[in-house]
Formats: sequence, structure tokens, C-alpha cells
Amino acid sequence: MEQTQNEIRIASLDPEVNAILGSIPAEDQDASSIVRFNQSEDLHLVLPVDLTYPRLPIHHDVRESEPSASYAHALKRFMAELVGVLPETFRGLAYYFDPAEILRPCFYRLYKVESDVYLFHLRVDLAQHPFEGEVLERGTNDQTAAFRSKKLFFESEIIPLDAVMWELGRVKAFKIHQLISNTWIGETGRGYLVHGIWMDGGLSRFFSRLFMPEGARFHPWYPIFCKYKTICASIAAPNPEMRKRILPLLHRAIAFLRPEMEKIQASLKSGEFSDKIPEFREIQARVPPAWREVLQGFGTKAYLNERDMKEYLLELPGKS
Repeated sequence: MEQTQNEIRIASLDPEVNAILGSIPAEDQDASSIVRFNQSEDLHLVLPVDLTYPRLPIHHDVRESEPSASYAHALKRFMAELVGVLPETFRGLAYYFDPAEILRPCFYRLYKVESDVYLFHLRVDLAQHPFEGEVLERGTNDQTAAFRSKKLFFESEIIPLDAVMWELGRVKAFKIHQLISNTWIGETGRGYLVHGIWMDGGLSRFFSRLFMPEGARFHPWYPIFCKYKTICASIAAPNPEMRKRILPLLHRAIAFLRPEMEKIQASLKSGEFSDKIPEFREIQARVPPAWREVLQGFGTKAYLNERDMKEYLLELPGKS
């Protein structure tokens, strides 16, 4: 996938992987899973069964829009196993190849709310995370390790679009609806220690805190967050039920926040986000209370894992 700041491009499609997705039976349900963040705050599902992750090539020429035959074969085998565990999550999605991110295959689906179009974008992480699985075959400089794990790491988000671009009868790109003028606000440090200052994290906390129920704990999950210079929604449990629950909230949030963006950005240029800043309190007072009910029952709970490292459990409505 070739990508700019406001565009996601599709390099190529794999008809065999998409045939696997298209063959998922309508009645099959996902296996029971738990949503967690590890000590690095990486989002993942804990599944009741092991997945066998294949050896994959580490390197790929980004100028090549097609994957190697060995990569395509290994991915097809893995996807056949994965959709058997999470059929509902992958039903209705399409796969595309991203030459810049070959260890994170991409899946998508388009949604329409009123006259606006949204992209559900799911990336599955096929790289091994430290301490998160049993190595079956060691990796090399050219190939990843083969391993077994009950954990599936992923990124899952809904993105507002300006347009879907087509070429020769198939989707070629998604043009993102940019709502934020600039999230870079300066530099800090001196000499070799100069770092750029970005307000993405502050904006994510600002957006999410507006729509959270009072007293809810959400770190490190921000349901409404800043990415691609726009307002997105994080789908931490990437199933259709959660997409349909969060999408209307994102749609309302964008319409509500669009005229407030200059004020919000200006409020963060002088310091970190706080729910005590006047701009936040003034905007929060105008959020309809019913909108916060969408996130009622959601929250995160910190705990120590078996290695005494802090992790987080995402609590979902109706689940303990």
C-alpha cells in the first residue's frame, strides 16, 4: 500500500485470500476472546485456541505491488486457520496487499451513514511479540520465526472518507476526510536531542474524554482518536457488533467537533491536555448526555501479568 497523509492506496488484491473470506458461512460465530493491552500497550485478542503463525519473508521491495509466491501461500494457510476461529470478524471484509507492511496484512469494509462514507480498516500483526508465544522455528535475517500463540495483535479503526477512487472496475484508493490542519506544534530539546512535538495524543484524549461516561477509565484505549489528521474511532473488539455500535458515535462526533477544531487545537498548543482547561469544559457541557451512553460499560482495568508487568483488560458491556 502506498500511503500519503490523507490517502490509503491499494497495491493489489489476492483473489484466493478474498475467496477464503467470501466462503465464511453466514451462521458461524466467533470463538470467545478477551481484549487486552500488553505491557507495551499493544492491543490484542486472547483466544481460546492456539494460532500457528507461519515463517514469512521480512523484506519486500516496496516498488513491487505483488507479494512473493511463498508469502501469498503462507498467508492463505494462516487466513484459513484464522477465519475458522474468528469467522464473524472477517465476514464481509476484503483483503489487500500492502508492500510497505507485509507483516501486517490489511482488511477493509466500507460503511455509509447518511451521505458520509467510512472505512473500517483492520491490520493483523503477524510478527512475534516478546514473550507472547512458543517458537516452533527460529527466525533468520530474512524470515520471521514460526510460532504458536493464543494472542492475535491487531489495529482496528474506522476512518472518515472524502472519496473512494476506482480504476478499471476495482477500488484503488481511499481519500481520507482531513479535519485537522496540523498536528505538529514545534520542537523540544537542543542539539542532537531535538524532537518534534505532536498533539495527536492530546487530541485523542480530548476527543475521547468528551464522550466517556463520568468516571470511566479508558487508558490506553481511546475510542475516538486522532490519526491521519482526522477524527477516527478505535474498534478494540473488531467484530461487527462493535463496529455498528461505535460508528454512529463517530459520525455524530465528527459533525459536532468540525466547527470546534481550531479552538481545540489552539487549546493544546500551550500545554498538555487536561479536563480542567476552559475550552474542554465548555465543549463538554454541550455534548448531549445520551451520546455518552454508547460507551457505558466500557473501560480498562490494569493488572499485573505472570511476569509482574502491567497490562490492561478492556471491559465490555455485559461481560465481566
